[in-house]
Amino acid sequence: MSTETAKKPSVLFVCVHNAGRSQMAAAFLTTLGEGQIEVRSAGSQPADKVNPAAVEAMAELGIDMSAEIPKILTTGDVKESDVVITMGCGDECPYFPGKRYEDWVLEDPAGQGVDSVRPIRDEIKTRIEGLIASLTPVAK
Repeated sequence: MSTETAKKPSVLFVCVHNAGRSQMAAAFLTTLGEGQIEVRSAGSQPADKVNPAAVEAMAELGIDMSAEIPKILTTGDVKESDVVITMGCGDECPYFPGKRYEDWVLEDPAGQGVDSVRPIRDEIKTRIEGLIASLTPVAK
């Protein structure tokens, strides 16, 4: 079983607070990736809780992330990931050669209501679908 786990691509989503964008991205990848991809998320300065508007926006699509807790970014998180996707954390993310890095420029949902979070959520979903296509073998 551990060899199967080792073969799975792993993705780390990083934003400053790990409360909105990175949590939504991780939830989408966990759900849409159907267990084919290992998923992590973290923040350089994690918030106390996940953004309630982000939780509500995801719940509208049937994805429950109400139990998620913002996590601090560690060097180990980056080392253990094949793909590191940053969302507004700038240079606070450690860099390791050989990793695939992407910077997704997305509006920060912090302090916004669910009406403002929905378009951000939808953009993240579109990007996640492209990411899955790039990391998984062609469907049967």
